[in-house]
Amino acid sequence: MLEEMMDGARRFHEQDTEVKKKFYIRDLTREVIYNSNFDLYASKAANWRDTLYCLLAPHPLDPQQVPATCRDILMEYKEEIMRLGHKLFELMSEALGLNPNHLKDMDCGEGLLVLCHYYPTCPEPELTMGTTKHSDNNFLSILLQDQIGGLQVLHQDQWVDVPPMPGALVINIGDLMQLITNDRFKSVQHRVLVNRRGPRVSAACFFSTSHLPSSKIYEPIKELLSEENPPKYKGTTVRDYVMYYRSKGLGGTSALTHFKL
Repeated sequence: MLEEMMDGARRFHEQDTEVKKKFYIRDLTREVIYNSNFDLYASKAANWRDTLYCLLAPHPLDPQQVPATCRDILMEYKEEIMRLGHKLFELMSEALGLNPNHLKDMDCGEGLLVLCHYYPTCPEPELTMGTTKHSDNNFLSILLQDQIGGLQVLHQDQWVDVPPMPGALVINIGDLMQLITNDRFKSVQHRVLVNRRGPRVSAACFFSTSHLPSSKIYEPIKELLSEENPPKYKGTTVRDYVMYYRSKGLGGTSALTHFKL
């Protein structure tokens, strides 16, 4: 299934431009979007990357809206990722000393957005980035990447390669998880380098409800707070956090700093 998911993403991006362009739009409220650089008019520089976005949950997406080149595998992959994500939320809840259903009951696993990224072969990779330094604006990310490589995480102020491993998924903590756990879990700064060897393909699954018009406030979980560990962040809706994140663009300081008390 993992290989077929990569093949489906590649088929979409490598088909004729005339076919792809009917999905091209910059309206981020749509359920299916194809574009380059969501933050094109907010960031200081463009990245070397095209993306197909598909909003798959909480509301079922009509499969006919999904490009035919990846339709079947994307709908199948979504079911498996939702199951995996819910299991991860249970384990994370237990790690925090909470009821296994605590994070799920907070709707952390309710929404799912899949981003199929395509990083074309770059003739001068030293002049650009595939994805600028950033952390994810969600609760949790599950990343599938091909064997080209290029993903790096920032560890102790050093960029460290995350080499691809066949059959492996990369799990990233998102900003909103850091916020509600009051820094018990921390989001990771990462970036993607481009290369001359060939196009890189990845599928990033974001657990987030940013597309829902919800007024639900997320703030540090009360059971994790004490006099010695007071709240570090003010409450926010998921949509407000993501809107600020997008307006800021990738790169620079974390969007979390804007919400610190």
